[in-house]
Amino acid sequence: MKTHPICGQMRCMGKMNLTASERDQLQSAARSRTVRAADVRRAKLILMLEDGESRDTIMQRLECDSRFISRWSTRFLSERLAGMYARHAGREPKQPQAKLEARVLGYTLKRKPTDGSTHWSSYKLAAELGDVSVSTVQRIWRKHNVRPQRLERHMVSNDPDFETKAADVIGLYLNPPAHAAVFCVDEKTAIQALDRKDRMLPLSPGRAESHGFEYKRNGTLSLFAALNTATGEVLGKTAPRHTSEQFVAFLTDIVASQPERREIHVICDNVSSHKTKRVEEFLAAHRNVQMHFTPTYSSWLNQVENWFSRIQRDVISRGIFTSVKDLGKKLMRYIRQHNKDPRPIKWKYDDPSRRIRPVLIH
Repeated sequence: MKTHPICGQMRCMGKMNLTASERDQLQSAARSRTVRAADVRRAKLILMLEDGESRDTIMQRLECDSRFISRWSTRFLSERLAGMYARHAGREPKQPQAKLEARVLGYTLKRKPTDGSTHWSSYKLAAELGDVSVSTVQRIWRKHNVRPQRLERHMVSNDPDFETKAADVIGLYLNPPAHAAVFCVDEKTAIQALDRKDRMLPLSPGRAESHGFEYKRNGTLSLFAALNTATGEVLGKTAPRHTSEQFVAFLTDIVASQPERREIHVICDNVSSHKTKRVEEFLAAHRNVQMHFTPTYSSWLNQVENWFSRIQRDVISRGIFTSVKDLGKKLMRYIRQHNKDPRPIKWKYDDPSRRIRPVLIH
């Protein structure tokens, strides 16, 4: 053994005096594709020293320096194979303690930021606590599935007859009357005919379609729609205004689209235009038409709302309309195309046997 002139460490000047077993294990490690690269490198070093390779050759092939050779040759000579592993102590991963978690969650769920913000961010909470890092806050939030940045909306019905009305509508979906037509009816009011002042930049590779920020209003239009729950077909009609007279006229179109005296069930919401004297007169004159009202604040039970979301996404949101007439033409064209291949909505109630709990009015 001899002291290295540069680093002062002991290095081996001769062979490693490997036993057959040691050579086999080192060769196996050197050829392995699953052993860590650092362990493979050390095994190759000992084998090359055993084979009498020069220091320069070893440094070139293993891309190492003389300190690497001295460290691992010395360790192998003193401890043999047991010394061929890194000895970095490292540190034990920090895990949030129960008190720390309770403290972070307490601030998150029960307090508001002192700067007037409506919710916490991980940076704001870490700064507020002082001795907790941003990553620790984020880790605790992930562990307990707490997401202050998310906001969901809900609507609570205060209809005292919620259970009865909901069951009536759900029954029409799950078990409609034989030989009867069931329509979900509603109107999408005040659809704006917006025209863009700047030209549109079309979709291209690496660039999304772009509309000008400024727009011109060309008026509004209302769309009446009736979705046939059995076939998925939509009967549509546009109108300049949303009135009871327009609603009755649309009901007349629905009746005309069906065979004479066929039983028709119409599901709609509770807006005032659906319950006027004019509507009552229409129902009195058409005994085969029966109205079913969704509970208050529960228009989500109406299947046509699902279809309205589609036409909003496909036509209205990104549409460019030069006039109200142009808007009406594009809405009706969408309806005609939809009716070429209509598909009923696969609506289901997960557990029809479970009662819907009514909302208690205090």
